[in-house]
Amino acid sequence: MVKGGISKIILAKSDNDSYAWREGFIRTYLERDIPQLGISIPAQAMRRFWTMLAHFPGQIWNASKVARSMGVTDKTTRSYLDILSGTYMIRQLQPWFQNISKRQVKVPKIYFRDTCLLHSLLGMANMHNLIGHPQVGASWEGFVIEQTLAIIKPSECYFWSTYSGAELDLFFIHEGKRIGIEIKFLEAPKVTKSMKIAQHELNLDCLFVIYPGKHEYQVDKNITVWPLSKLTDLPKHISFMKKKKNIEAE
Repeated sequence: MVKGGISKIILAKSDNDSYAWREGFIRTYLERDIPQLGISIPAQAMRRFWTMLAHFPGQIWNASKVARSMGVTDKTTRSYLDILSGTYMIRQLQPWFQNISKRQVKVPKIYFRDTCLLHSLLGMANMHNLIGHPQVGASWEGFVIEQTLAIIKPSECYFWSTYSGAELDLFFIHEGKRIGIEIKFLEAPKVTKSMKIAQHELNLDCLFVIYPGKHEYQVDKNITVWPLSKLTDLPKHISFMKKKKNIEAE
C-alpha cells in the first residue's frame, strides 16, 4: 500500500531511496512523457493540478472548485484530468444511476491508480507518515479498489451514491451476480444503514466489506467482512455462492 506497484520503488533498499525514485518518476512523467505524447502543458501547471488531486482522493470530481483554486477554466481542469486518466495515473470511477427517480450522484469519483504516487505528492515517505495522515482512509480505499479490479476483472465497475448520504464504494456484475464492495480502514467493521440501503436499492446478491484484518466473518444476510489478504480467494467464494444458490433453487 505504501510503496505501490512499481517494481523499482518496491525493491528500493530504504524508504528514502523509494521516495527519491518516486520523485524522479513524477518529474520524468511531467517533463518527458507527456510532451512525447504531443501534449503541450507546462510541467509545473500539471504538477500543481496533480498535487491538488492528491488532497481529494476518493471524492466526487468538482471541476469548478479545482478550477477556481488554480485560476483556470473548468475546461482546462477537465483536459488535465483526461490526460492523467488516459495515461493511467488517475481512475475516474463512474457512478451507477439506473433508477432515475432517485437523487443520485452522476459525476465520477477520482482515485490514484498507484498509491505510491499519491503518497509522494502528499510528501509521505513511509508507513509512519501515512498512518498519521488524514488521507490514510482514502489511500486505503483507492488501493483496495485497484487490487479488487485487478483480481476480479469485471467488464464494468461503478460506485453508487445518493444525495441523502447512502453510498457504496464499488459495484459490478460478476458471473451474473450483482456484487457490492464497501471498503473500511477499521479493525472490526460492522453493518451500517448505508450498506443496508445499498443492498436493497441495488438488489445485491452479496456485499463484501474489505478491511485490513485477518479473518472473514458474516455480519448480516449476504454481507460478509473480508480481509484484503484473502482477496485472491474472493472470486472462488463468489462462484461457490452462485453454485450453492443454484443447487438450493433446484
